[in-house]
Amino acid sequence: MASLKDMRVRIASTKATQKITKAMQMVAASKLRRAQTAAEAARPYADKMSTVIANIASAAAGSPGAPALLAGTGKDQVHLLLVCTGERGLSGAFNSSIVRLARERALALQNEGKEVKFFCVGRKGYEQLRRLFDKQIVEHLDLRSVRQLGFVNAEDIAKKVLARFDAGEFDVCTLFYSQFKSVIAQIPTAQQVIPLVVEESAAGATTTSYEYEPEEDEILTRLLPRNLAVQIFRALLENNASFYGAQMSAMDNATRNAGEMIRKQTLVYNRTRQAQITKELIEIISGAEAV
Repeated sequence: MASLKDMRVRIASTKATQKITKAMQMVAASKLRRAQTAAEAARPYADKMSTVIANIASAAAGSPGAPALLAGTGKDQVHLLLVCTGERGLSGAFNSSIVRLARERALALQNEGKEVKFFCVGRKGYEQLRRLFDKQIVEHLDLRSVRQLGFVNAEDIAKKVLARFDAGEFDVCTLFYSQFKSVIAQIPTAQQVIPLVVEESAAGATTTSYEYEPEEDEILTRLLPRNLAVQIFRALLENNASFYGAQMSAMDNATRNAGEMIRKQTLVYNRTRQAQITKELIEIISGAEAV
């Protein structure tokens, strides 16, 4: 059995840990407000961009000059999985849930005889994926030095992806990230971005008829690369909000667990101390009676 001194050390250590997790919870809560505001502000722009492109794409349907970003390469053999995760841990299942979704997609594609490549954005996803797919990771981007996410970060990623697409390195690109719903709900999401999937609901969202100048194909050629950057930027912002939400929830649970552990440790300490005092009293009384 541990000594009273060891028990006091354990209790003090647990209390110190509780203070740290509480502080991290408060920091995550303060950062979550800004991250959530940024993510929610980006959604209407990204959605409207998708609607506009869907409208133009429907008008350009069947055109032989349709850009490859919309029409595709004509093949479905090589898939690039663009996996966006966090740079840090202590956030519950936030990172692992995104990686799990990407891993399941990769294994399913491989079972179909497809070739899979990974573009990792974020340290945690890279560290997990390289255990199984080390040779298939073609690029890794670390954003730890970025203090505040900006559109320029998304543009940089989009340019790297487009350069590989133009070089014929893949046929299909799917973006993986976590969509922020609430502090306790973050949804791992897979979104195909190359070739762009045009949803019928988005294409039919407006009944207004437009005349385009220049032609639809030329507009799409300029608009589709920007749309890729917009969707990546939205994913980064959603991820950022999801990370702080998950971390806030995880640190709240850790703080509660530490409190419960302190209660149990204190109870054991008091019982042990009481038993030790009782034993010493019995020894004193027994010695006095013997005299």
